[in-house]
Amino acid sequence: MEYKDYYKVLGANRSASEEEIRKAYRKLARKYHPDVNPNNKEAAERFKDANEAYQVLSDAGKRAKYDQLGSSYEQWQQTGGDARGFDWSQWSGGQPGGQRVYTTDLGGEGLGGLGGFSDFFESLFGAPPGGTTTGTRRRAFSQAPRPGQDVEHEVEVSLEEAFSGARRIVEMEGRRLEANVPPGVRTGSRVRLKGLGGPGINGGPSGDLYMRIKVREHPQFEQRDGDLYTEVAVDLYTAVLGGSVSVPSLSGAVRLNVPAETQNGRSFRLRGQGMPSPRKPEERGDLYAKVKVVLPQALSEQERELFRSLAQARA
Repeated sequence: MEYKDYYKVLGANRSASEEEIRKAYRKLARKYHPDVNPNNKEAAERFKDANEAYQVLSDAGKRAKYDQLGSSYEQWQQTGGDARGFDWSQWSGGQPGGQRVYTTDLGGEGLGGLGGFSDFFESLFGAPPGGTTTGTRRRAFSQAPRPGQDVEHEVEVSLEEAFSGARRIVEMEGRRLEANVPPGVRTGSRVRLKGLGGPGINGGPSGDLYMRIKVREHPQFEQRDGDLYTEVAVDLYTAVLGGSVSVPSLSGAVRLNVPAETQNGRSFRLRGQGMPSPRKPEERGDLYAKVKVVLPQALSEQERELFRSLAQARA
């Protein structure tokens, strides 16, 4: 009988936490699920192996027993032993005392039992309740109602649309779906459209459609999470003497008081003029306006003379 390295199957370390084991399993389950890989025998075997490994490593009792076996097996194997000659008898028959424990909880994945379990698994933990055959388990699984696949579709919006919300037509498998893009979305946001994904199997519910948002770059504003960044032109006289300038924002121009002797490159924070929060649109980030001092051009001779006088006074 061949020893199975369940940690290697899931691509997890032996010190992995329960959450890390669960994440590793779900990643493989999504990749190799039969619904995603129809008529793919290799994917079906990988899915079955991942399912079996998760059955063991997600259960504290099974994992402890498996780890104990692994230590003994590795020590024996280092002496040059043959897996076919390893004494499995002391490990067979399930848990100590002859009680067999079988866990079907897959953390909500609902994927247990597909394709049966290996002889290695059943020698350690026993067969599933009722001793059903692999074929019977496969038929029972294939006939059970299962939800349809979730579908992801990229949707590109402008920064203005991300600010105020928008409507989009999504074309998927011959269907035209009209959907709302809520205010405050960022690049990478996922908008869920319940029940608009793949059809269910054997009467199961339909999956969901997720719109994955991409916000286009804007010529005037840079978005950083909920905040916006822009530049505002300030003439030399206002920068030196102080004054008020108009700053563009996505909700309309706002006035900024520029204090006297403002240096080029200084940034001012305009509270509440940024992007809406995705969860609370009434709450908004901030707008940061960076001063860009603009020097006067086409000076008259009189103006040049005034600048020369100023330069001498400052010398």
